[in-house]
Amino acid sequence: MTRTMDRRRFLRATALAVAAGGILGARATKALAQDKITLRLSSPATPGDQRAVALTEVFAPAVNGFATFEPHWNAELFKQGTELEAIARGNLEMSITSAQELATIYPEWSIFTAGYLHRDAEHQKKVFAADFMEPMKKKVEGELGVKLLTVMYLGRRQLNLRTDKEIKTPADLAGVKLRMPGTDAWQFLGSALGANPVPIAFTEIYTALQTGAIDGQDNPLPTDKDSKFYEVTKQIVLTSHLVDLNYLAFSKKVWDGLTPDQQATVQKAADDAAESGRQKQLKLETELEQFFKDKGLKVYAPDLEAFRSHVQKAYLESQFAKDWPEGMVDKINAL
Repeated sequence: MTRTMDRRRFLRATALAVAAGGILGARATKALAQDKITLRLSSPATPGDQRAVALTEVFAPAVNGFATFEPHWNAELFKQGTELEAIARGNLEMSITSAQELATIYPEWSIFTAGYLHRDAEHQKKVFAADFMEPMKKKVEGELGVKLLTVMYLGRRQLNLRTDKEIKTPADLAGVKLRMPGTDAWQFLGSALGANPVPIAFTEIYTALQTGAIDGQDNPLPTDKDSKFYEVTKQIVLTSHLVDLNYLAFSKKVWDGLTPDQQATVQKAADDAAESGRQKQLKLETELEQFFKDKGLKVYAPDLEAFRSHVQKAYLESQFAKDWPEGMVDKINAL
């Protein structure tokens, strides 16, 4: 109920801004074609983040002929979670948003927070480009004035365990105390994987693994390395249970004011930047698999189909699926 009311209040607050944006965008077409525009992006990401590097090194030079890309990292321009509203109100041109953020306004987007929906980075791209995604994208454009340009790959979450027992199917995780973030959604994912989820703060994971308070944790491989979890664990199970993502969001008002050639340039620049970041992240993940093996950890893949079918069944029978478009999971699986 709270989420519905939040969405209604949000849409009422931004409706006039979006409507005005459409008028202003049409009037601005000629002006934008002649004058260089500023594309401000606000994000909580750091300047060294793969997404930030890709946008700075790939996107910015590509649009430089008619636009100046002005990124603001570390949430220095707008607080995290307020960027979409800023775009809708005409106060911001670009942001990096997530399915989680979109789901607070449109519950159907929660489908992209579920385990085993995306198989890998390439599948993620195909889903975003699929025809069945158009109604969801158009709804965001029409009601919020936010155009989702491209999908950005963040990496795959894997299981990292202090035990020796080989994990092949969800049944092998029975009784395993698996640290997961404390929200209901994360705890549900831990249960769906077959484990016993335990809510522990990120800063306490290392000690909890060291003392045996937990048997394992889940994170992308770069996080496992940076936090040195490999020092207190024995294996990494490549479950890839969540292929995490972001979307590059763009002001629909500004988009409508661009010429067709400029729109094509912006779209290509966004796709190229996303691909650059995607390939660097994939390369890093591959290198880290060997890094952990060199540190003495077992690194292997379980029966992924067994995990996928088990986790998807749990989600489809849960309250999370009630807001998902009918048949969407089957369509995604078929790609």
